[in-house]
Amino acid sequence: MMGHKGDRRSDSARSKTRQFKSDPGKPMPIPLESCPRCGTPFEPASFTLLPDDDQPSELRVVCINFECDFSGDRPLPILAVDEPIYRRLPAFLIATVDKFASLPFTGQTGALLGGASRFDDFGFYGASEPRQGRPLEKPLSGPELVIQDELHLISGPLGTMVGLYETAIEALCTRTTEHPADGSEATAQSMRPKIVASTATVRQAQDQIQALFARSLTEVFPPPGPDRRDSFFAQVVPVDRVPGRMYLGIASPGRNPKVLMRRVWLALMGAAERAYRDAGGHRNKRNPTDPYMTVLGYFNSLRELGGARRILEEEVQNTVKTYGQRKRIGEARGLFQDRRTMSEVVELTSRVSTDKVAQARARLSHAAHETGRVDSAIATNMISVGLDIPRLGLMVVLGQPKTHAEYIQATSRVGRVDDKPGLVVTLLNVHKPRDRSHYERFRHYHETFYRSVEVSSVTPFSARALDRGLAGAMVGLARHSDATLTPSRGVEALAGARVDVERALLEFFADRVDRQPFADEAERAERLHSVRSRVVDLLDSWLTVVSDYQDANVEVQYQRYELRTPQPLLREMLEEDFESPHQRKFRANRSLRDVEPEVDLYIKPLSMSRKSDG
Repeated sequence: MMGHKGDRRSDSARSKTRQFKSDPGKPMPIPLESCPRCGTPFEPASFTLLPDDDQPSELRVVCINFECDFSGDRPLPILAVDEPIYRRLPAFLIATVDKFASLPFTGQTGALLGGASRFDDFGFYGASEPRQGRPLEKPLSGPELVIQDELHLISGPLGTMVGLYETAIEALCTRTTEHPADGSEATAQSMRPKIVASTATVRQAQDQIQALFARSLTEVFPPPGPDRRDSFFAQVVPVDRVPGRMYLGIASPGRNPKVLMRRVWLALMGAAERAYRDAGGHRNKRNPTDPYMTVLGYFNSLRELGGARRILEEEVQNTVKTYGQRKRIGEARGLFQDRRTMSEVVELTSRVSTDKVAQARARLSHAAHETGRVDSAIATNMISVGLDIPRLGLMVVLGQPKTHAEYIQATSRVGRVDDKPGLVVTLLNVHKPRDRSHYERFRHYHETFYRSVEVSSVTPFSARALDRGLAGAMVGLARHSDATLTPSRGVEALAGARVDVERALLEFFADRVDRQPFADEAERAERLHSVRSRVVDLLDSWLTVVSDYQDANVEVQYQRYELRTPQPLLREMLEEDFESPHQRKFRANRSLRDVEPEVDLYIKPLSMSRKSDG
């Protein structure tokens, strides 16, 4: 959000911009650190709040390099705050699926999916702001192309919630057009957006796609050619022509896994230093050993990573300085070389701030002879996607990851270019049955591990999914499909539009259920009946909540932060203070990831404890 003076929010664009201007050491207000055009790092002067700092409506970003095309009065065409995005309606929008959750909470989001009908010098306006701007000749159309990257990650609880909200997204993006049929009269046709999805390490992708997007007809692009080893964008090359990624498994019965990790880490760093020196050291700017001068460690949990960090910062850092003294009996020149200096350990995890992660990624691309190089980096599954640093060539995996897809994705972060083949050292604990099984058939598993990839689980219309997500998806679809319901106070207009809204909702959700990949027709019929009854029940409760508030002369809105005085229909998932069971039904998540609790959390209001004590 943009923010304003007196809101006391530390996460607003205004607050972050002011903090960065007063202290450049603070995180930048946008997730970019340099100009996309010329690469010049952003500085405090790059960010300006307009029209003023107290009530800003725009965050303008410019490049400080006067030779850049986007300096001075020519700002970068970048919108990084929600409010300007809703107003400007960019032709190209980058977002995560988490933002689907804002559909029922924010009225302006509907304009992104089509329907903006007015405009002025500052942008476009949809049904949420009915008195703003001048009317357009016809409403703007919604997205015509949706590109879903990393489709294999949209699975499990996240994929289930996304599939449920996709019902509302597709319904709002679908447009009816008039097309002549063979020169005769025009016929109405529903046009859905085209979806292009990229995926990897996935099985039964057709079922996942059908559950997410309800598209039964899926085409692989580019289509497979006559040679399965050459698919236009990827070609299988024998390892005798181009070195491939090598996997090495190590297990040590009777030894603590931390001791094994320490010794392997020391051996890799000492051997890399020896090879680096033999190839010319810092004098050779194209030293072939450079990819192996940074050890990237992968850990399955933050607990294991925390223990390893202490070992790296204390034991490994002190021991590697004299590790070159280790030689075999009678050996004049050992395999290892002392590494006199060692950089701080870089961490890539969820407990590190976004700006620190960006800095760490930038440092990992520095060669060993450059300032700011990284000797050791530790990470969790954060690196499984999006970490594309061609320089990296060495990884240590502590323990077999939980899924085969995760193992393939994580280890593919090293050895991503032909002239820098990767080496993956997997440390397995023989006292764990799964690790022992992988170690005993290590070669066969790695030669065939793509056939072990798990099937993605996406069940958007399961009972628990409907409990957690149907209210948010239904309110979002109802709010943006009828112009009278879209404004903040439009929640009170359902009584007059109930018949049409109910008919449309039942049609949209029933059609979505019909296109799901159920195992049998009996299950489909049961799910269809459940969805229909839940939709009708939610609409009844919606009217009851509004009626109860109006009887008490209380105004109603969709969520508590839109206007000051009205009471909200939608509630937070952790709320417990409800005046009636009908209000409880409208608990909705503000993030689609907050659906799978890891621990049981019991909330006891202090007011109840005071009453019991009295």
